[in-house]
Amino acid sequence: MTETLWRAISEPEPGPKWASLFGEYWPDYRRWWLREGESARPTYAEGRRAIEKHMPEILPLYDELCELSGGGDHASRFLSFYCPPAYLSGCSQAIWPGKEPVLVRNYDYNPKSFDNLILHTNWMGRRVMGVSDGLWGLVDGVNDAGLAVSLTFGGRQIVGEGFGIPLIIRYLLQTCGTTDQAREKLERLPTHMSYNITVLDKERNYLTALMSPDKGTIITHAAVATNHQDSVDWVQHARLTATVERERFLLQRITLHVDPEEKFIKAFLKPPLYSTAYTHGFGTLYTAVYRPQKGQMEIRWPGTVWAFEFDNFQQSYRKVHVPGEISNLSA
Repeated sequence: MTETLWRAISEPEPGPKWASLFGEYWPDYRRWWLREGESARPTYAEGRRAIEKHMPEILPLYDELCELSGGGDHASRFLSFYCPPAYLSGCSQAIWPGKEPVLVRNYDYNPKSFDNLILHTNWMGRRVMGVSDGLWGLVDGVNDAGLAVSLTFGGRQIVGEGFGIPLIIRYLLQTCGTTDQAREKLERLPTHMSYNITVLDKERNYLTALMSPDKGTIITHAAVATNHQDSVDWVQHARLTATVERERFLLQRITLHVDPEEKFIKAFLKPPLYSTAYTHGFGTLYTAVYRPQKGQMEIRWPGTVWAFEFDNFQQSYRKVHVPGEISNLSA
């Protein structure tokens, strides 16, 4: 059984806490980033130009983080998230069909290749909290404007030119306050692999964007996303992750009857949504619950709720024994 340490860190502006985290995580990220050789990754100039072209609002933030990381060539290229190595995850996500806007998701991935980190920031004057990937990217999160975003892998093997999806999630949460604003950006942003992005705002407007490097982005009104898009493209992956079965299960729960909120959330902590396929790299690492109207998020494991809110974010720590034995540590 694997034990991991989860941390919740708050730092309003990029500073010593972020720099310390980068120094801690960088050796492992550097090995991953270089696994196909340095020539396989874009240059610093190519990555920075891509951010300037597609995400100009966050270019100053990128430059600041590059400096904080030490200003090295490899680190700055990695932080651009432009054309990174391919990586796969599982994941299920759905919008609760009740009146309050609530986004619930499971993140299924390799427990040995994950940040285990919740970041609370006020970069660019906008508060964002969510689950970190790559130390400024996010796999899910919420902002103080009342927007929540999460991702699932889209179940296709093709890799193209574009950004790693964690930076796209960060960009949306830094620059958008509504689902309509996120739609405009999603329709034009290039992604290096296929992902499904679900967006929910405080007015309960929502969408799911089916992003891919070769087909562009298709905007849908789907309230459920697992690990395929309009059809199953990668049959072996679909069977391994039970993506069709999980989608069918969630669709039944939001169309046949409306569960109370807590019952809906708890369904994510049990099969078929909760996965124990850790040896295959698709075990459920956590369940996240986002309430954008209230500015709240929760990270859950079986029997445990770790709650956060913008107005009272508490730095803290958790020891997690995969697949679910958890103990608390003081901050």
